[in-house]
Amino acid sequence: MLDLLIKNANLPDGRTGIDIAVQDARIVEVRPAITASSHETIDAGGQLVSPPFVDAHFHMDATLSYGLPRINQSGTLLEGIALWGELKPQLTHEAIVERALAYCDWAVAKGLLAIRSHVDVCDPRLLAVDALLDVKKRVAPYLDLQLVAFPQDGVLRSPGAFGNLERSLDKGVDVVGGIPHFERTMADGTESVRMLCELAARRGLRVDMHCDETDDPMSRHIETLAAQTVRLDLQGRVNGSHLTSMHSMDNYYVSKLIPLMAEAQVSAVANPLINITIQGRHDTYPKRRGMTRVPELLAAGVPVAFGHDCVMDPWYSLGSGDMLEVAHMGLHVAQMTGQEAIRACFTAVTQTPAKILGLEGYGIAPGCNADLVLLQARDPVEAIRLRATRLAVIRRGKVIAESPGATASLTLPGRPRSTSFQRWE
Repeated sequence: MLDLLIKNANLPDGRTGIDIAVQDARIVEVRPAITASSHETIDAGGQLVSPPFVDAHFHMDATLSYGLPRINQSGTLLEGIALWGELKPQLTHEAIVERALAYCDWAVAKGLLAIRSHVDVCDPRLLAVDALLDVKKRVAPYLDLQLVAFPQDGVLRSPGAFGNLERSLDKGVDVVGGIPHFERTMADGTESVRMLCELAARRGLRVDMHCDETDDPMSRHIETLAAQTVRLDLQGRVNGSHLTSMHSMDNYYVSKLIPLMAEAQVSAVANPLINITIQGRHDTYPKRRGMTRVPELLAAGVPVAFGHDCVMDPWYSLGSGDMLEVAHMGLHVAQMTGQEAIRACFTAVTQTPAKILGLEGYGIAPGCNADLVLLQARDPVEAIRLRATRLAVIRRGKVIAESPGATASLTLPGRPRSTSFQRWE
């Protein structure tokens, strides 16, 4: 007897009327009209069943700290960094853990079951590192948390940061991070990329750098990151996050840069909610949108994911852990409004970030982990349009979160008594 059988599901790849059989926490069969008996059966009713959402770029050490110790009045990146510096001495292990666990509750409710979080290592106490390693263990039964050793103040600019970063890796942090554009000089930024990539190569780790998060078209550390990736045989293990300077770069230079990234198999993570909020702050009009060149990167074969980046922290006062909200903003900023482009935005918060994180057993196929989300939508396009309700969130074959369907009651003459906002009822 099966543990779980999901009937009559639509899948992100366009298949409809599909059943999904689950046994021992894994998917064992995916096809129409499975007749086996099961302990639990869920009728999807022609709604979309997706693998869980994945956030490839987040800052969990700062999440839900909005207003502490004060509010970012300018809304700028640099004031946010300064504010975080003011907050760090006031942080406690318990407070970081409490806020992070609360955010993970939100994430699970939204079907977000894997997060890559950067954690600041410039505090010699490594307080945030220890706190998030604690959180990682505590949420492991229901959420995959991957940590990046992130030298927020610059690995060369901040005294002792490189040693702190190595110590954090020794403690169990998963990925090597960096922020080359925040070093004091362009040369220091280049040197930091070399040092950090060599460290990752020695330890056999992945790399994820905040790279060129600026409006300056001359900030070109992604070029260095791609070159070091090839030099050190790190292909497929390196990601550049933000890359907002590409929005302002000369088209001729970009025509060289993107093929270099593709050759190096470097992936990219754009953060639409934050990029559109923080970039272009020095512009009057016209204002730059700031987000990196998502359609062009995708067309060249560069994997691109969307990240949430921030939720209610020194840099961003909004957010709820909803990756469909992230995809919704991403498609608007990138003008990806064609049907296939919208589907690519759905992939950018599911399959692509799962590959960037190196998640094993991800997907809807026999042998994959039975991690699934039932959405109140017929397909990925409708899911993004509606920021669809997560009717059920499943982890290893067990329902761990449920929400009632979104409907509105109507009292209109000659019209239906309710609507769920879906195109086909």
